[in-house]
Amino acid sequence: MHPIGSPAGRLAAVGNQMIELHLWLSAELARLRASLGDTTPDARPSRDLRAHCLTFCAALGRHHTGEDGGAFRLLADQVPELRPVIDNLIVDHEVVAGILARVEELLDDATEVPAAQLRAELDGLAALLESHFRYEEKRLVAALNALTGRPGTAEDLLGLTAPPRPAG
Repeated sequence: MHPIGSPAGRLAAVGNQMIELHLWLSAELARLRASLGDTTPDARPSRDLRAHCLTFCAALGRHHTGEDGGAFRLLADQVPELRPVIDNLIVDHEVVAGILARVEELLDDATEVPAAQLRAELDGLAALLESHFRYEEKRLVAALNALTGRPGTAEDLLGLTAPPRPAG
């Protein structure tokens, strides 16, 4: 085990931090979907929902951009046999980016967009992310946790750091 303050200590648990980040993103998406509430044909997203949705989309985008330029690049160099897995994950990131762009387009004119249409996009995103996160965790966590002796932080490699869990 590495001292917590050492560069190796910071990076030795990147895979575990990725799982924490995935759990947080999944919980935020579930909370976002639950906040849609009324999806009758005339229902429209509220301003608060729009802000929450845009914040979530930005966080998820930063996470995937961070992985592509950080963790994935490092793993491709250190563990070349993971390159096909990484390529698959990058393709998933592109699909997710397309969904996020559609969600943002819908929210650009939230007064005209039914909440049901937004819910359909978010439901599709949730299904894709559930599969994507599990695949990524199954294939990469051990390799990420094996990285030692590298300076930097998990945020450098993952694009975000999951907020601390509330006490209690």
